[in-house]
Amino acid sequence: MSKNIHDELAHWEKTTLQKTLSKSPEREPSFKTTSHIELKRLYTPLDLAESDYCGELGFPGEFPFARGVQPTMYRGRFWTMRQYAGFATAEETNKRYKFLLEQGQTGLSVAFDLPTQIGYDSNHPLADGEVGKVGVAIDSLKDMEILFDGIPLDKVSTSMTINSTAAILLAMYIAVAEKQGVKSEILQGTIQNDILKEYAARGTYIFPPLESMRIVTDLFAFCKEHVQRWNTISISGYHMREAGCTAVQEVAFTIADGIAYVEAAIRAGLDVDSFASRLAFFFCCHNTFIEEVAKFRAARRLWSKIMKERFKAKKDDSCMLRFHTQTAGCSLTAQQPDNNVVRVAFQALAAVLGGTQSLHTNSRDEAYALPTEDSVRIALRTQQIIAYETGVADMIDPLGGSYAVETLTNEIEKKAIDYIEKIEAMGGAIKAIESGYIQGEIGESAYQYQKEIERKKRIVVGLNQFQIEEGPLKETLRIQPEVEQYQKEKLAKVKKERDNQRVKETLAALKKAAQGSENIVPPILGAVKAYATLGEISDILREVFGEYRER
Repeated sequence: MSKNIHDELAHWEKTTLQKTLSKSPEREPSFKTTSHIELKRLYTPLDLAESDYCGELGFPGEFPFARGVQPTMYRGRFWTMRQYAGFATAEETNKRYKFLLEQGQTGLSVAFDLPTQIGYDSNHPLADGEVGKVGVAIDSLKDMEILFDGIPLDKVSTSMTINSTAAILLAMYIAVAEKQGVKSEILQGTIQNDILKEYAARGTYIFPPLESMRIVTDLFAFCKEHVQRWNTISISGYHMREAGCTAVQEVAFTIADGIAYVEAAIRAGLDVDSFASRLAFFFCCHNTFIEEVAKFRAARRLWSKIMKERFKAKKDDSCMLRFHTQTAGCSLTAQQPDNNVVRVAFQALAAVLGGTQSLHTNSRDEAYALPTEDSVRIALRTQQIIAYETGVADMIDPLGGSYAVETLTNEIEKKAIDYIEKIEAMGGAIKAIESGYIQGEIGESAYQYQKEIERKKRIVVGLNQFQIEEGPLKETLRIQPEVEQYQKEKLAKVKKERDNQRVKETLAALKKAAQGSENIVPPILGAVKAYATLGEISDILREVFGEYRER
């Protein structure tokens, strides 16, 4: 059969194809993905002639998980529709969560403001002008109680996008659950807790890498005993993709970080099968549709092999790459913002066809500001239309077996392995970050992508072609300056009404734990319950661990 296809392909190229090309040349001399993988004109069974179906693809729910981590995938239940939200105060964000749940959202996802992300209370001088702007301001347990007021934490799954202060925010969540009468053992959700990508691409780090990795693994160990259903990390390629890396780099750098976390946990004395099933991943989904579908499948297969072959994981759950996806914020344009609805729909569809476990769809106005209620409803409805109307969730891995998809899956995996081997030769992800290698690769890719847009080698509809005369978007969500003053007053009230002697004692216990080798999460939880503030707790850790400054 292969010989027959080969002969027929050669005949087609010499006759039918050549006749057309002589009259009408193709648009470009060559076509490439964003990862610079050259795309063939046509893919056939010849491209997969050497493939081993059972070894490379297998079946859903079984190693190497290329076709999905669940045996029935969305035929059992849909992915979690988890819209990322947080702005201004806990009161305002609580209203937005209730609105989203009423609209059919199936999981919460918390966005925190910048001061909260880097361990400053709202009254800190460095917080001026930033309180509540890009997420919700959380200063103490009181804010967290308001944030989840009327939301039963035994019935929702919550994701929190927080890294440097992840242990503090999770402790607050546990404390709120206890006040609701919900035991920590049944809480479900994910804490991002991925500090390495902060050094590489985002910048909201506080402590040096070694000390930060201790906090990460202490959280692993604590949750293993007390919050067993919680995903203790969301190893994130999303922010590196937003910073400009390619699809291949996103897979490679994310998995390299994952390797570093697994190694750190093993060094801390944890058995790989005791924590690996609670590792989650977080990817971006960009515009190049087929490449994105292949990217997810390649990442799943590559991670399963690393866990089984390198780390000798024995449980299937330990080898599964389960991931959340967010559509590409960097692809949104301020020009003709309604076009963003279309972009997001295709990106979300690619994520579903790639087998995501949960999904956030960006809103059309996010190139201007945090989304309005109308915009976020459209974004959520996009997911619901994909789930209930398109039929793509009725089959498992419907693009599996596509000659193009399978070939690209193989190419992305090979190129990602090349990157991982380079990083390993440098001493691993932490060394590669400290040397600036990963940041340099991301920066170069971002530069090349921008050049393609400026030279119109890459068309962005409404931005560099098909422009129209238009004014700025009129209806956007704006955080009022009064929010900051309100938050400061609320913080002052908490400090006045709490037992300050108890706060002092719990902070002293935290300092002692940080100076030694015991797990720091229990004393953080103790301080949180005493209404010690996020800034006070962070300052104790700054005093002991120091602060990181990029070279």
